[in-house]
Amino acid sequence: MRKKVVIIGAGPGGLAAAMLAAADGSAEVTVLEKAARPGGRCGAIRQEGFTFDTGPTFFLYPQPLAEIFQTAGFDLYRELELIKLDPHYELIFGSGGRLQAKQDLTAMAAEVATLAPQDAANIQRFMSENTAKLAAFKPVLERPFNSLADLFNGDMTGALQWLRPTASVDADLKRYFSDPRVRLAFSFQSKYLGMSPFQCPSLFTILSYLEYRYGVFHPKGGCNAVMDKMAQLARRMGVAIHYDAPVTGLEFQGRRVTGVRTAQQHFAADATVMNADFAATMPQLVPDAKRRSWTDKRIREARYSCSTFMLYLGIRGQLPHLQHHTIYLSAGYEANIAAIARGDVPWQDPSVYVQNACVTDPALAPAGHSTLYVLVPVPHENDRTDWQQIAPQFRTTVLKQVAEKFGIPDLEQRIVTETMLTPASWRTDYSVYRGAVFNLAHNLTQMLCFRPRNRFAEVDGLYLVGGGTHPGSGLPVIFESARISTKLLRQDLGLPTLDFSTELPQPAEAA
Repeated sequence: MRKKVVIIGAGPGGLAAAMLAAADGSAEVTVLEKAARPGGRCGAIRQEGFTFDTGPTFFLYPQPLAEIFQTAGFDLYRELELIKLDPHYELIFGSGGRLQAKQDLTAMAAEVATLAPQDAANIQRFMSENTAKLAAFKPVLERPFNSLADLFNGDMTGALQWLRPTASVDADLKRYFSDPRVRLAFSFQSKYLGMSPFQCPSLFTILSYLEYRYGVFHPKGGCNAVMDKMAQLARRMGVAIHYDAPVTGLEFQGRRVTGVRTAQQHFAADATVMNADFAATMPQLVPDAKRRSWTDKRIREARYSCSTFMLYLGIRGQLPHLQHHTIYLSAGYEANIAAIARGDVPWQDPSVYVQNACVTDPALAPAGHSTLYVLVPVPHENDRTDWQQIAPQFRTTVLKQVAEKFGIPDLEQRIVTETMLTPASWRTDYSVYRGAVFNLAHNLTQMLCFRPRNRFAEVDGLYLVGGGTHPGSGLPVIFESARISTKLLRQDLGLPTLDFSTELPQPAEAA
């Protein structure tokens, strides 16, 4: 009889886990998703002919997903059209100057030279050293941490020289770049983890390295189209996906999970994979008494990422002057980020990211129209901020900032459809703990074996995927979490070992 695997959540990690669990037909796989469509935070908002990605819009480092597709019997680059962006994005510095990020390092050096000629020559050294850093850490990020002893495995020895635990991303970049704007160009990516470059561990200089080494892509249709394709392929493989099926509870025999309940059905489970938000869902599904390491108290006291204030705007006309991705970095960026970390809303000169996806993919909007995705980093929910009260005023502040900094003076008059999400919306509509959309913070005390483990330590038969487990947040890393957790699951159930090939072409070549 085939083993029964139940997956809670059809987000990126859940869908990847479903494909890997079902890859050889030795398991009967069921996915339970509370929403009407797949994707979770990587889903879509569709209204009046406009399509917006809900969350992630940067598609980086496709390699882990390409390998997952290959393991499941598919070719990522045939199933999806990945459009490489050139430039990757444009940065607008509130302190003065602009920079277009280009994968060609000679062209990128020329861009940097317009801001800081003395820094341009150090780009190659940054790339070379981060090539070695990624090579050292890749084995660490591709395996589980089941206990404290795993910190002392052999691969950690080679990686430690690159960790520099007392240095932040910004501090590490000072070894290459003297101009604060150039350091921002290579460090704002820490916001992909919801962290400040002035606090984020120096390991994560590899985020900007990955952009320049492998490129930045736009999946045609948006990142949500990747989720739709994964769900389609999983079903083709025999995975049963139930939408509008929120999980109401788990069933236990002692410390083992034996089943999963929705309001309508019961599903027996030899293994259960949780892809839902860890901090929001764990207290609901697993009694506190069964969680000695991650108790309710520890979950409350853990450190969490920032949140985001979102505007999804369908507008009249096109914006050919605006790149696919454009980021305005506040003149007082460090103070701005520090205020967010303290829990203060950045009313003065907020940093803003705008995606003008229709410059690449016009089918995302009706003819003669465009989609604008507007993101502002803000604190996760706290007792000092009532988003229901301040959201209209903050919207006005953000629209003014976009109109002025991004060259769209008549923006508000051009809006034909709009959706707004606040930290409170992320909590209520997407079940994100405190609206912390990037999950648990990635400080050193919440990484590796100190993060909730892929095989959840104190509940047998329960596995985690997603940003709330090792290795952490961000789409490539979440896909890696699914691969790690599924390997453990298959080992524990006695299922055949899959061939996780790493012999695919590099993404830059494959694209």
